[in-house]
Amino acid sequence: MNSNRPILLVEDNLSDADLTRRALAKGHISNDLVVVEDGQEALDYLRGVGAYTGRAISETPSVVLLDLKLPRVSGLEVLRQIRADARLRRIPVVILTSSKEEEDIAAGYDLGVNSYVRKPVDFREFQTAIESLGLYWLILNEPNPPVR
Repeated sequence: MNSNRPILLVEDNLSDADLTRRALAKGHISNDLVVVEDGQEALDYLRGVGAYTGRAISETPSVVLLDLKLPRVSGLEVLRQIRADARLRRIPVVILTSSKEEEDIAAGYDLGVNSYVRKPVDFREFQTAIESLGLYWLILNEPNPPVR
C-alpha cells in the first residue's frame, strides 16, 4: 500500500492546485501533497537536485499527478524522462489535465502514462475524480516496489 508516501502534483495553476488539495482533504486522503509549479521543478524533486538537494530520493511519490501544459519543461517531457530513468520508471503517473486533444492522449499512453484523466470543470465532479484517483492509486492498487 502507498498510504504513507507523498503525492506529487505538478500543476502551474495555483487555483487548480488548491482545488486538488481541498478535494484530497474532503476525500480523507491524508498523504502529504507536494506541489511543484513546472516540469523542471518536478524533475528536480524526483531526482533530489537543485532546490531539492538532500531530499531522500528513496522516498518516491505514491503517484504523480501531472498536468500537460507546464512552463519550462512540458508534462509529456517530464513523463518521457520519468520513464527513461531506471529509478523512477515504476512510479505511477496520472496525467490530470484539461486537454482532451486526441494527440495528447495518444502521446501520453505512448510514453507510458498509467492513466489519463481530464479535469472536470465543476468542483463536485473534480472532487469525485480526485477522490476516485486517491482511492485507486493509494488504497486499491498494489504498487510496483521502488527500484533500489
